[in-house]
Amino acid sequence: MRVITLLPAATEIVAALGGAGHLVGISHECDYPGSVLHLPRVTSTPINGEASGATIDADVRRLHDAGAAVIALETELLQSLMPDLIVTQSLCQVCAVSDGAVHHLADAMNPAPQVLSLEGRNLSGIWTDIRRIASALQLDDEAEELVLGLQSRLRRLSSTRTGRRPRVVCVEWLEPLYIAGHWVPELVEAAGGHDIGAQPGSHSARRQWSELRDLEPDHVLVMLCGFGIDRARKELAALRDSHALAFLKDIAMSIVDGNAYTSRAGPRVVDGAYRIRAALAGEISPWLPVW
Repeated sequence: MRVITLLPAATEIVAALGGAGHLVGISHECDYPGSVLHLPRVTSTPINGEASGATIDADVRRLHDAGAAVIALETELLQSLMPDLIVTQSLCQVCAVSDGAVHHLADAMNPAPQVLSLEGRNLSGIWTDIRRIASALQLDDEAEELVLGLQSRLRRLSSTRTGRRPRVVCVEWLEPLYIAGHWVPELVEAAGGHDIGAQPGSHSARRQWSELRDLEPDHVLVMLCGFGIDRARKELAALRDSHALAFLKDIAMSIVDGNAYTSRAGPRVVDGAYRIRAALAGEISPWLPVW
């Protein structure tokens, strides 16, 4: 079985199932696990990832309005790799290639590879997607072991919850402000908090800073989609003296590595829940700076 994954979550799921040896191509964004980093990259983007969050947002909107792809397929390279299975997603056109484009390309190939589109919008959906990939790879037993282990870890974390649940808002983009949705509220719940900005399975939503203030959070978690801690620190520093953040000076704020642990619909979201727990507890470690 020759597999190409078009988003980091899919790559991580295949690897967690023990199927990394099936991979023959990955996306330009895939960075975990290290054992797959030598593989050909079959996607690209004109977006400058080093630009500010506001610039990236504007560029994405410009491409979308022009009908251009935010993330494009390297068609000739993909075809040359002769995949039997291509894993994409239907959740977000900014995060990966449009699944419609993938189906169109696959239909033109001979033989046509199977296309599997991940659809998980909450934790239950992530578990289902893990099982779907495993079924395609004939790794069903491995999927059950993986999913049961992840669920067990979440239950264990939830069972240690004590005291009042803090009111939490999870920010996945700063300029403009977006509040994280999808599976993130469930991670906050497992970590002992109450996500007052979103419901499980809801889309991430654009908000105004004044709306965030009106929610009266006890704790703001910054978990930027696609970016780690260093980038989050940089983005926050640029806003530190702004009117937008003025009300946050008396509110606890922590940074979680959104790129690795909260924005990818894969196994490491459970690690994200444990990091959220550490943030809410006020713990300080190299991967969890306190603002």
